[in-house]
This record gives sequence, structure tokens and C-alpha cells, in this order.
Amino acid sequence: MNESSASASESRITPRLIDSLYTEAMLLADEARAYFDEAGRDDRLLMEPFARVGFACESLKVTTRIMHIVAWLLTQRAVESGELQRKDGRRPERRLGHANDSDEALLALLPELAQRLIGASAELYARVKRLDEGQAISEPMPSPARALMGRLERDLMWIRHS
Repeated sequence: MNESSASASESRITPRLIDSLYTEAMLLADEARAYFDEAGRDDRLLMEPFARVGFACESLKVTTRIMHIVAWLLTQRAVESGELQRKDGRRPERRLGHANDSDEALLALLPELAQRLIGASAELYARVKRLDEGQAISEPMPSPARALMGRLERDLMWIRHS
């Protein structure tokens, strides 16, 4: 990837965008918590056992998506503020975590508000995932030869200190 392509993908993630996505994620988290923990209880009681289990699973998926989004956004804030170097913010463990997709057949059995919240969390996750993947593309692939040299150097140091 050339330098202008890398700059273009980096320029898409601005502090303003991070703040906007963070606000959206926190509002969605609050709405989801209020529904799944409180208002959704009545809906859940009216469901068949299979749908009730699916409802619980989907509420966990919503929570997981939002947690991954918020963690990723906080990492981006740390990079923007200089608390974390850009290369460290792109390490695999700081990338957007994996979130499972929802089962479309199950979603059809759930109340409309649950469907809307699940859809909103999946859509927000997909947008953040595109940003995360755009950053990964702008990073050069690590050299296998350099990785091997690094391992050899660590092994030599370990041998010398043993």
C-alpha cells in the first residue's frame, strides 16, 4: 500500500469521529441495558422456551459487541492523546474483538424492540470493524525473516544469561 493510501485510511479516524462513535455506543449500551434487564423481562416471559434462550443469548451478543466497540474506541482515544503509540494501538490484542453474528431465524421470534437493538449493535459493530480493518490494511506485513532474527536474538540472550 502506498503512503497516500495509508494516510487516507488514517485520516478517516478523527478525534471527532471517535467521540461520536463513543457517544453512540454508550447510548446504545444504556438503551440495551434498560430493555434487556428491565422492560424486556415481560417480553421474555411471553416467549416459548427456545426463543427465551435465544433472547438471553442475543442480549449477551449485544453486550459483547458494545464492549468490543468501546474498548477499541478507548484505544483510539489513547492513540490520539499520545498515551499510546500508533503502532501499539494497532497490535492484534488492541484490535476490535470478535463478535458473533445473530441468527436471522431466531431474530424473527424476538420482540420488535429486541430486534431493533440487536440490529443497531450489529450495524455499529460493522462500521467500527471497517475502520479497524482499514487501519490493519495500512500496516505493512511483518517480515518472517525479521521475526526469526528477533527470536534468535532472544534465544541467544537467554543462553548467555543462563
